[in-house]
Order: sequence, then structure tokens, then C-alpha cells
Amino acid sequence: MDGIAKLARGMDAVNEMIGKICSWATLTLVLVQFAIVLINYLYSEGIIAVQESLTYMHSLVFLGAAGYTLLHNGHVRVDIFYSKMSEKKKAYINLFGSLLILFPVLICIGLYALPFVIQSWEIREGSIETSGLHIVYILKSMILLFIVSTFIQGISISLHSILVMLGYEHLVEEPIGEGV
Repeated sequence: MDGIAKLARGMDAVNEMIGKICSWATLTLVLVQFAIVLINYLYSEGIIAVQESLTYMHSLVFLGAAGYTLLHNGHVRVDIFYSKMSEKKKAYINLFGSLLILFPVLICIGLYALPFVIQSWEIREGSIETSGLHIVYILKSMILLFIVSTFIQGISISLHSILVMLGYEHLVEEPIGEGV
């Protein structure tokens, strides 16, 4: 059981790292937006590639950090009953929520997104603007980053839940309430 706990903690660490990278994108996003406003105000000039970069950073922040957000229980949850439940009951809800909702939704998104992303990479899709960023295929790949990071976190939540359900709560670092 210790191996399962280590695997789950390793998955948590991956999403923690992705989240930290995404947090730098947030700072960069603010600084670039400030620069765009300043340049527009001072010179009445706009740089399309820089303006498009905001979309890429937004994508990284919101899609890339989804697994990190799930790790830290930041997603919206209706927990009228959940917050008052025992850790074992929370574990059951988290496990079944992952198996019945999270994983099927991620698989559906992946099945629809993968051909879309592959096609974009095949043609090296670029901006419709001549002076824009010609890496739209990377932007579309953020969908896959969302799926992978969230799927990894879903597996981690499921493993943590199983440990709690089997009575190995001491191997789980944080309370199981940090799940789906």
C-alpha cells in the first residue's frame, strides 16, 4: 500500500510542478497586458503577436492548471452534505465521482480534441493575421495538457480514496476531502 501512496504523491507532485509553471504565466500575462496598454496609450500602436500571446497565456493558466486546481480542491463543488461526511464517505464519493464523471468526461473531450489537435500540428496551423503568432497548434495542444493533468490528478484522487477506504488513512498526507 505504501507503493500506491508514493505513486499518488508522485502524481500530486507532477501537478504541483505544472501549477507552479502556470503561475508564472499569470504574472507574465499581467505584465504583457500592462505593456500592451502602455504601448497603445503612448504610441497608439498595437502589436498583434503580443496581443495574441495573451490568448496563449490564458490557455496555459486555465487549461494547464486544471489538474493543479483539482489537487488543491479549487474547483466548484456543491458540498451541502459532503463537508459533514466522514473521511471514508468522502473517499467513496471521490472515487465514484472520478470513475463515473471525471474520467468519462475527460475521455470524451480527448476523443473529440485529439483529431483536432493532430490536424493542427500536421499543417502547423498559424495565426490568421500575417504578423500574428504562427503556433496555433501549440495553443490547441493546451487541450491535451488539460486532459492529461486532470486525468493524472483524478488517478491520484482515486488512489488516495482507495487507501482511505481500505483503512490506510495514515498513508494519505492530506484529507481525502481535497478531491473531486
